[in-house]
Amino acid sequence: CVAFHDINAQAPVHFLVIPRKPIEMLSVADSSDETLLGHLMLVASKLAKEQGLNDGFRLVVNNGKDGAQSVYHLHLHVLGGRQLGWPPG
Repeated sequence: CVAFHDINAQAPVHFLVIPRKPIEMLSVADSSDETLLGHLMLVASKLAKEQGLNDGFRLVVNNGKDGAQSVYHLHLHVLGGRQLGWPPG
């Protein structure tokens, strides 16, 4: 996978974790992607620690039109660096 900062950051720390395997969205992933999906979560957690997000962070996966997905390649948003509100929107 690869990771980089989001060009339209929604928090002081906002980066993406993206698998190299082309998966359009989470809802089309299948059981053969289980290890890859777990790997994305572990990478997100490791990078969040490296970015100093010791007080917490949020993981977001936008899925499909109603989920506000604009890039149709599965990716995790990792947001933190401030208190995040709930509900998210």
